[in-house]
Amino acid sequence: MGDSMDKSDAWLSTDNLDLQHGQFDPISAAIRTTRMPMIVTDPRQADNPIIFANDAFLGMTGYSREEAQGFNCRFLQGPDTDPASIEKIRSAVKSGEDIAIDILNYRKDGTPFWNALYISPVHNALGEIQYFFASQLDATERKRHEVDAASLQLHLERLVSVRTQELEVALAASKCLVAEFDQRVRMRTKELEQALSVSNLLLHEVDHRVKNNLQMISAMLTLQSLSIPDERVKATLQEMLERIEAMGLVHKRLYLSDNIRDFDLGEFTREIATNLVGASGRDDIELAVHAESVTIKADDAATIALVINETITNALKHAFPVGRPGDLRVSIKPTTSACEIAIEDNGVGMGASRSRGTGFGQTLIETLVRQLRASIEWLPASPGTRVRIMLPIG
Repeated sequence: MGDSMDKSDAWLSTDNLDLQHGQFDPISAAIRTTRMPMIVTDPRQADNPIIFANDAFLGMTGYSREEAQGFNCRFLQGPDTDPASIEKIRSAVKSGEDIAIDILNYRKDGTPFWNALYISPVHNALGEIQYFFASQLDATERKRHEVDAASLQLHLERLVSVRTQELEVALAASKCLVAEFDQRVRMRTKELEQALSVSNLLLHEVDHRVKNNLQMISAMLTLQSLSIPDERVKATLQEMLERIEAMGLVHKRLYLSDNIRDFDLGEFTREIATNLVGASGRDDIELAVHAESVTIKADDAATIALVINETITNALKHAFPVGRPGDLRVSIKPTTSACEIAIEDNGVGMGASRSRGTGFGQTLIETLVRQLRASIEWLPASPGTRVRIMLPIG
């Protein structure tokens, strides 16, 4: 891509924003490290240039940070970009309004892609617009699926209409040969198999759209937190963002899987544990994951994801005070009729400085565990704490 700045430099490029931030500030970290492409523009400068573009945006468009920052984002427009869409964006920016729109953009190498764009102004305490925050999603596949689904639906409607007429004629005649009847049954069976395949495709599309909607909610919460001065409220919003990202990861894996009914808990746990430790900014915490392949029902995936997310987050928050390094071990393994989920740390333990907790996170864990008909134990690990969850899978 030719970006002369490595990913660590992305932490420095938000220095243009008039915000309190630091390497461990959860809001800055969310903007810089989120997988969603994001940019920030400054309408107080001539031509409303980009003053920050995160790595995900650069990766999606192919431009380097030097080629993007300092320029108006119209460089993404091309020959087939809809002028009406451009005018809608221009009008929204001029009037300081939010806008969500799909627009055809172009990467640096000239390849077109559909951009699911969301733009929102950021106001200061006086109500003046300081920045415009814009998140993007590559919606090319969604657009293609929408066209394919509409075409397929029309084809099915026509096919059902034709077959219905054929069956009415066959019943009226009532003289059809047995061989012809058997042939038509086979044809109908094939059509039903095709319809089932279409149903699976639509379920995948539902997971895809849910994932996109969760990403949009995450972006809006991130934007909202920029204007909140209370650090406790910001921390609460960050916890909500992590829960939303956990559910989004579930729908992403369901969308990418060929199996719409089952879910591999092992691979998911490895990914979410890695994401949470990475997002914490704690490079002094060593993560070890031993996750065997365990298949659970897809209907339970989001609930289990929240339990694992809350348990690992609790360990990261309470086991290792700032300046104390440590080890975090996560394991998933099947037993005779259950799946054992274990999260163990060698932190401060469950003594006077750390307990099981009585907050929302703890209540959420216990509620979800009961919903799953599972059991949970908090055990001393000498040093540290070991959380053991037994999840029925029979």
